Amino acid sequence: MTCAPSDGRRRLLFLVADAPFFVTHRLSLARAARAAGYDVHVAVPFEDRPVASIRALGVHCHDIPLRRGNRALGGELRLIVALARLIGSLRPDLVHAVSLKPVIFGGLVARLLGVPAAVLAVTGLGYLFLKPGARTAMQRAIIKRLYRFALGHRRARAVFQNPDDLALFLREGLVDQAITVMIKGCGVDTACFRATPEPDGPIVVMFPARVIGDKGVREFVAAAGILRRQGVAARFVLVGRTDPENPTDVGEPTIRDWEATGDVEWWGFREDMASVLAQAHVVCMPSYMEGLPRVLIEAAACARPVVTTDVPGCREIVRDGENGLLVPARDGAATAVALGRLIADGALRAKLGARGREIATSEFTVERFVGETLALYRALMPTHAAHVIEGSSQ
Repeated sequence: MTCAPSDGRRRLLFLVADAPFFVTHRLSLARAARAAGYDVHVAVPFEDRPVASIRALGVHCHDIPLRRGNRALGGELRLIVALARLIGSLRPDLVHAVSLKPVIFGGLVARLLGVPAAVLAVTGLGYLFLKPGARTAMQRAIIKRLYRFALGHRRARAVFQNPDDLALFLREGLVDQAITVMIKGCGVDTACFRATPEPDGPIVVMFPARVIGDKGVREFVAAAGILRRQGVAARFVLVGRTDPENPTDVGEPTIRDWEATGDVEWWGFREDMASVLAQAHVVCMPSYMEGLPRVLIEAAACARPVVTTDVPGCREIVRDGENGLLVPARDGAATAVALGRLIADGALRAKLGARGREIATSEFTVERFVGETLALYRALMPTHAAHVIEGSSQ
């Protein structure tokens, strides 16, 4: 049995589905929570490099058997048992779960074990809310029931990143509006992601995301092919990793086939995204749906114009004709038209990029995200340390 900190610090447990995601999207929050006096723990499927980065901050890491693409009942039950053991042992004062499985299963366990407080962050609706079909509809029905239970914790806040997701959850009766909070994204370090002049040489159009179908990579590749056949002199670059656990992952062989046509280049996964984005003239991610995509905020902070889709999450960052161009989802031809317009017009790129920088620094800084989240923690924390499991909160 793990005991509470002897110095009386509150114990905060993050539940996250992906270690690299935690490093890029929540590490600044973990650092700030430690500075604010919390005993910080992270439960995540282990990967050596990101876990080493987390532990370097003095944050405790716990391995959990979570596979995002796995929907087998046995795997989900193993996850629930592992979370119950971990939460029962750590006895956290606050659980902060991020994304679908951590929210559903972490929220369920936190409620059953009477964890004093929970922050449950809905970061997007995910694959099950996009794919048609009877089987997926049945899975959605189960997921909705689990959401209702997890979000019914007596002392919880459900955090949403965009109003469309919030409206859907309210319309479906998945959450009580009284516990909902809007925090737009996890912010970016605008000192690191700074405005730089366009690089010399050919125009570089960059797709900076996981190479999966739901991010619109096929539409990006189709647009590249259209423009190259039109004789447009530009380089079209994919920057991101494959994601075999995602059902829409395209796989490395397909990417290599795309490269062989000469239409696109693949730079693979990169950790130095500030310097990578500085090499772009235009950023494009024609995603099907998002929570609030951090990379588009990073691109805006770097004063790069963005072409993205008019869908939830993306349109919260990119305002059509103001700091980028919006196109319909699943439309490679429309994507090509928008990209062609920006490739041909340097003055427009400069205008949209400058406005993007203004939006990023005024609305989407990491300092704002951290401040709003720590304020949420303070509002939820009981007035006294509560390190003993209090019984069921049902």
